[in-house]
Amino acid sequence: MQQPVIIVGGGMVGLSLALMLAKAKIAVKLLEAIRYPEYQDTNSIPYHSSFDARNSALSRRSVQIYQHLGIWDALQQHATPILQVHITEQGSFGKARLIAEQEQVESFGQVIENAWLGRVLLQQVHQQPLIELIDGVTVTKLTQDDAQVYIEAERNQEQLTLRSQLLIAADGRDSFCRKALGVGVDEHDYQQMAIVTTVQTSKPHQHVGFERFSPLGPLALLPLPGEYRRSVVWPVTKGTEQEWLGAENDQHFLDALQQTFGDRAGRFEKTGQRFCFPLAQVLAHRQAVGRVVLMGNAAHTLHPVAGQGFNLCLRDADVLLRFLTQQQSISDDLGQPEILTAYEKARLPDQQRVIKFCDGVVRGFSNNNPLLKIVRNTGLLAFDFIPGIKPFVANYAMGLKA
Repeated sequence: MQQPVIIVGGGMVGLSLALMLAKAKIAVKLLEAIRYPEYQDTNSIPYHSSFDARNSALSRRSVQIYQHLGIWDALQQHATPILQVHITEQGSFGKARLIAEQEQVESFGQVIENAWLGRVLLQQVHQQPLIELIDGVTVTKLTQDDAQVYIEAERNQEQLTLRSQLLIAADGRDSFCRKALGVGVDEHDYQQMAIVTTVQTSKPHQHVGFERFSPLGPLALLPLPGEYRRSVVWPVTKGTEQEWLGAENDQHFLDALQQTFGDRAGRFEKTGQRFCFPLAQVLAHRQAVGRVVLMGNAAHTLHPVAGQGFNLCLRDADVLLRFLTQQQSISDDLGQPEILTAYEKARLPDQQRVIKFCDGVVRGFSNNNPLLKIVRNTGLLAFDFIPGIKPFVANYAMGLKA
């Protein structure tokens, strides 16, 4: 008889993977360090450490994964499709556009606020009898032998001892499990803080997403539910973030946004509370160690440019599920190390492509060398005219070429 799989980390990746496993009739114990919020009001979205003010641009492949889970209808109520993508650089001639109709797709993806995504996922987990959810629990020790993984944890001064043949560590960028395994990381600090908020504009968003590169940082403006609501993700130089935070700086933020973005969205009329998050690339040296596999930000944390990080994590989870269901058909032991090693090898090409792309975009557009500026703007223009590039890039961005 199979033991429940243990997942450490109940953020969006951990919750999504738990639902995937349960749909495949695999029992799960899901451990989360922070207490989940109580959702009393159906219209409220109290923030949780993993379900915060940020947004996720779900690729078409990610939407397909949630459709297969049978929860997309619940998510779609809070999501907005992206029908066009515009890429420009402030003060430069280059621009590129992707239009869903021309690429013969329904949309390039869907934008959803993380707080709503987390709420829906949590509600679905609560309804799933194969998932035992334990929140407010701190893992204090992780060891393993040839047959089992052993967890020691604390919850309300109660000592817990758990074991499983498979442990999935989805406990974030500063993963305790990764450190307990002795897995090192390659880390690059971009010296940026992402300013995240929601704004209201005088022009309707018309389901257009913008990526605007500026001297302050790559500004993403994405459509949200509500004709005039848009999300803002604006990486700025570390140390300058306090200039943009706080209600007293609302107008200053709106003025800077207007100057950087121009009038494509009309006037920036209102801004919500701004939050900031440090940006770094953190890549684990290994993702499979014995009977433990690293997932989500514990395996790879990326810069948010182009919105690829969470989509990559969902593709990881989808492929891991495929390996585990194949193993399930022949054995009760889902944590055999060779299975997890094979999963890691299978995922590396897609991961490395996305990692190089995101890092390359950030570094390329952060360099103000005049010659490089001409080269990248010429590249943006070529994007609109060279046959075959748009469908390739569109399918890649939608997660359909992984």
